Amino acid sequence: MSTEHTTWVEGAQSVTHTGGGDIHVSLGAAAHEHRKPVFRQLPDDQLLWVRRVLVAPVNMGRARTTLKETGTVILDGAPGGGRTAAARVLLREHHRPVGAFRELLPGERDELPLHNPALVDPGDRLLLDLASAEAGLWHDALGGLPALRRTVHDRRAHLVVVMPHGGALDPDLQHYRVEIGPPVSPLEVLRRHLRAHGVPHEQFLRDDVTVDDFLRDRKPMREIADLADRIRRARESAGPGEEFPEWCAAANRARAVRRAKVAQDVAGLPEASQRALMITVSLLHGAHADVVHRATALLLNAVGPSEEGIPLLQRMDLAQRLSEISARCGPDGRVRFTELDYDSAVRAHFWDHMPDLRPHLGTWAARVVESNDPHLVPDVRDGLVARLAGEYLRTGRAEALAGLAERWSTQGAGRARSEAAVQALTCGLADPAHGRHFRERIYQWSAYRQLTAEFHHVLVQVCADVLAPGHPDHALIRLHHLARRELGTVRALEALCDLTAGSRRLRRRLLDRLARGGLPPADVAIFLRVSDPAPLTDCSVTTRALIDEEEVRRSLITCWRAVLTEAVSQPEGRRAAARAEIRRWLHWAAENAGDRGEVLLDVLVESAARCGDDRGSAFAVLYTSARRTECASPGSDAHSARTTDLLLQKIGVAQGLGPAVPSASARGGRS
Repeated sequence: MSTEHTTWVEGAQSVTHTGGGDIHVSLGAAAHEHRKPVFRQLPDDQLLWVRRVLVAPVNMGRARTTLKETGTVILDGAPGGGRTAAARVLLREHHRPVGAFRELLPGERDELPLHNPALVDPGDRLLLDLASAEAGLWHDALGGLPALRRTVHDRRAHLVVVMPHGGALDPDLQHYRVEIGPPVSPLEVLRRHLRAHGVPHEQFLRDDVTVDDFLRDRKPMREIADLADRIRRARESAGPGEEFPEWCAAANRARAVRRAKVAQDVAGLPEASQRALMITVSLLHGAHADVVHRATALLLNAVGPSEEGIPLLQRMDLAQRLSEISARCGPDGRVRFTELDYDSAVRAHFWDHMPDLRPHLGTWAARVVESNDPHLVPDVRDGLVARLAGEYLRTGRAEALAGLAERWSTQGAGRARSEAAVQALTCGLADPAHGRHFRERIYQWSAYRQLTAEFHHVLVQVCADVLAPGHPDHALIRLHHLARRELGTVRALEALCDLTAGSRRLRRRLLDRLARGGLPPADVAIFLRVSDPAPLTDCSVTTRALIDEEEVRRSLITCWRAVLTEAVSQPEGRRAAARAEIRRWLHWAAENAGDRGEVLLDVLVESAARCGDDRGSAFAVLYTSARRTECASPGSDAHSARTTDLLLQKIGVAQGLGPAVPSASARGGRS
């Protein structure tokens, strides 16, 4: 992904993070709470935000026309001109009820090759951001682009590729290349961001010397967006009577490197209590004073002596202690440093220069989030975790952050610590430099590690709510592993079912994965939950239902063979679920499937025919289930009777007891 220069600042609704600072993601209910995930909502929110703040770069119109006419556009241009933002806005403009926005990650585990047609669903909006890709990755991607482009065109999807600036491009792809340049007016870029941040237009439309000086030299779009965000934060923390010039001046001062000043300030505060308060305020910046006071005491208990020997009334009050570290408590009761972005410099100083403090901060943060304080609201808790995670990620300690999230989810971890673990992993997944590491780490946990129930729930929530929106294939594989290994709960299985319910492509891929995996008992149980005949026979999106596809029928036959084998060989308790699903298929074939009903019967009969020595018993199970379905049918008895007769005829043919007739799929010419 292009991370150096973009043209937006993410809002609170986004899970994408493209640089320094904080990320806050409130996902609502706890990992322990039984709830339905919110697939695909976050990327659309993110794309809407990008569209709000984008000032059209040079050649945006040509890129829009190329994408509309061909379904594909390849964006080139110098870094800092807004290529990635333009790519996202172009895809947002093609939002449709069908399909989803996805970012392709060629070369990663679980990502299908670009030439694989299964990568694309009708109506999908695909982003292939290789702006910062190395030459080898770009060369490999070029090999798959022609096939990917053809699939995108055939399925009426849309593809935007961001290519490395100066990279080679094959002659047959030059037609789709558009060179993007920065917007003509950097001032308009700044104002558009300020408007999106809610700054009153009567403020930002006035001339300002600080803004003029900043924009005098051509700046990358990312730096302009960062300035707008600092102005927004300066406005939020401004004193009475301060207006736009003061906000801009404070934002500009915050650009200066504060590390030397912080080092000098820390040297002048030798007491442990002073430094503990300084660290606490930096990690809980904007939290209520009661939270800061309690958290400071917890930090002192974790790493140093307490003040128990000093009488309560002889101790300095919080206001005095805050003044010593250049912080104050505002009228709203919230504590902040008096200088903008001083908190991030304090965090960086203690993290970099007191490495022995790092493990204590993880333990302390877990205790803070578990504090029973009415002012410890979700935003405050998430902010603490995000700032701490930011220091891990800033210094390249992704594995240590992953380990911290796992430790927070040990046996007996409560709701607050589980939510903190979700937030920590969210920050890791959203980080451009370390997202791939966290996707791989979650795979290793899901597939191979023995997990506590608490951490299992954390991973299910992260896969469903964070990973699935932008990378659903990765979420599917990890949820499959979690579902086949879970005991005493079905949360991963339900999340997996919900994920596939919204995508023909994902349902097709899961069926193929189940069929190729040998169908152990856990996978048989999963198949019985995802084999709903309704989406398999649905043709409301396209004229071709899933069950019309030869590959899908082949997967279904393999899976049903395992189900029928289990239905005739396992104890009654294990057989009940299989027979219930058979009856559901037969009922759907009789009442709702139309001309696809006979295809459902063909799949069941072919599956039974492949059961080897158990084929006779499997046929008996099908026939018995049909009779029971007929008796219990709430619809037309005649439809059910005809379905049973047709099933019996097909069973007879499969056993060589009747004249051969072509299958429904063969007669209909479907393949």
